[in-house]
Amino acid sequence: MGKKRNVTVGATEATPEGVISMEPEKKKKDKYENKRKGVVKPLHGKKYKSAATKVEQKPYELSKAVALLKKIAFESFGASVELHVNLMEQGVKGEMSLPHGTGKEVRVAVFDEALEKTLANNEINFDVLLARPDDMKKLVRFAKLLGPKGLMPTPKKGTVTQDIEGSIKKFKGGAIHYKSEPKFPLLHQVVGSTKFTEEQLKENLSAVLVAIGRKNIQKAYISSTMSPSIQIDLSFLS
Repeated sequence: MGKKRNVTVGATEATPEGVISMEPEKKKKDKYENKRKGVVKPLHGKKYKSAATKVEQKPYELSKAVALLKKIAFESFGASVELHVNLMEQGVKGEMSLPHGTGKEVRVAVFDEALEKTLANNEINFDVLLARPDDMKKLVRFAKLLGPKGLMPTPKKGTVTQDIEGSIKKFKGGAIHYKSEPKFPLLHQVVGSTKFTEEQLKENLSAVLVAIGRKNIQKAYISSTMSPSIQIDLSFLS
């Protein structure tokens, strides 16, 4: 008998040892070839591109921007509506309550012995953590876990308090903290859901923009989770 030869079949290779998939190697080769030929994979799909054709590169009056966003949002789920702001400078931050909340249920937890054990296992199942001033000594050990996620209780955020019941009501009622990025004059904030009415979105957006202040804003845009962005005319803030 002659020497056994490997036989390539489609995306697999038949060898004396069995059938080995060639797909990973094929993808790697295709990726290299595309890169060599200057082929770039599209960043957006057909739905995004179709939506983008409906957005003019100009500032829209707030109510028209919201109406347009409702028309072009193509997610099959209740997507978040996001506000993206180019700021004049870094360091812009504050606290406020959205008239209609964010559209998401806010999970508020109160620090106690049971939660301490949960945190010791590196488990986080809340969006806001409240603590009494006397609890802060125990929470110091969890600073590296909570801090990077913005969940460490602080007096400035109103999450270190004696009024636990009042704070729970406040945060579940739509209280938010907005803050610019650490190294760039940019701010991103969820302001509602595509399931909201146009009026609800308009009132939430207006409230956030007023809170940030016209003097701090260079440009502002809205988008849904996956849609193109729409620039907002800020003249109503003047």
